[in-house]
Amino acid sequence: MKGRLVYRKTLLNDSIRHSSTLTVCAECLVKSYLPAYFPSRRRVFSTGRERWSTWGAAVAAVQNTISEVLPNRQAPGNVTIDPLRIVGKELKFLNKNIRQLLGSGHPILDTVAKYYTQSEGKHVRPLLVLLMSRAIATAPKRARRDNLIPDPHTIDTPMSPPKVLYDTNPDQPGDTPLTSPSHEIDYAFPDDGSILPSQRRLAEITELIHTASLLHDDVIDHSTIRRSEPSANILFGNKMAVLAGDFLLGRASVALARLRDPEVTELLATVIANLIEGEFMQLKNTALDEKEPRWSEENVSYYLQKTYLKSASLISKSCRAAALLAHSAPEIVDAAYAYGRNLGLAFQLVDDMLDYTSSGSELGKPAGADLELGLATAPLLFAWKERPELGRLIGRKFIEQGDIEKVLYPKRTS
Repeated sequence: MKGRLVYRKTLLNDSIRHSSTLTVCAECLVKSYLPAYFPSRRRVFSTGRERWSTWGAAVAAVQNTISEVLPNRQAPGNVTIDPLRIVGKELKFLNKNIRQLLGSGHPILDTVAKYYTQSEGKHVRPLLVLLMSRAIATAPKRARRDNLIPDPHTIDTPMSPPKVLYDTNPDQPGDTPLTSPSHEIDYAFPDDGSILPSQRRLAEITELIHTASLLHDDVIDHSTIRRSEPSANILFGNKMAVLAGDFLLGRASVALARLRDPEVTELLATVIANLIEGEFMQLKNTALDEKEPRWSEENVSYYLQKTYLKSASLISKSCRAAALLAHSAPEIVDAAYAYGRNLGLAFQLVDDMLDYTSSGSELGKPAGADLELGLATAPLLFAWKERPELGRLIGRKFIEQGDIEKVLYPKRTS
């Protein structure tokens, strides 16, 4: 590993401190739950699977940063609670419920749309929604107008006539599942009063939006592997992958509307716009896209803004939406958003670091892909501060032969 750009402590601690809302989630929400769920850096999850390395490292980074903010709060010495077990029942049925939402009468579209649900993903985003929902179950509430309180029995009921919707889903029970408003969909929901049906559906919607973004990103980035399997664009072609991603967003939008909560709909709808804006920002490594840029704090701020739009927006807004669906008090809603924002940023920071320090087999996707795409992520930005000559490589996006080697192995190429 010598010679590579490894700036673990500087990267995580300095970058997370750039966020102005960290102390909110630490004081209001994490003080009761994060130390209990994640007692140590070494054993974040009892599963021990490599696929959790990014998630575990991100959580550990946030925990350590929070411990600096709240030095008097010590984690229990013998707590070994696994967050996967806390919401294990809900996660057990997650893929089944998502696949029921994705049914299509067109066999090819049905296959492509469900392709990424066949392999086991990390399910970080729905996991966070479910954990947040349970964490705030007994938190202070606020009164909401009756027309803003979703009825748990209507999350699958259409609001428009079926002949207008023209949207029969063969994976939902019955020959014509949408022809009767009273038809009950056979989704698997555990009988647990601490997590509402609308919050479970929110977790599924969050995963649908994320999976749609993966389908689109793989086309944009010309990816060949996803979750250790051939990516959808390689297996089915770019057109099919893009259309399947659009279909997932359509199904997510319908499910979101049936929650019948305008504020939640607004939140998740802006996530889709955020993803596109973040993708456009990623076309440039700096705001001005200079040919020979110089390092500045503005470049780090640009990267963090792009990272929020592409990664943290979905996590932060879905956490906030979970609090809204629980009718939580405004301070709880704000704390849920701040928690999701900071954890989302930390998650992506660690993922960017692993692109330099882990193998493709560990990541489930090619290592070093960011440099191949010409992207300057956090590790390189912090190295750039110490090595001004990297600015020229960043400006030309590593297109010349040997540029990537100069970044990864500076001692060999000096």
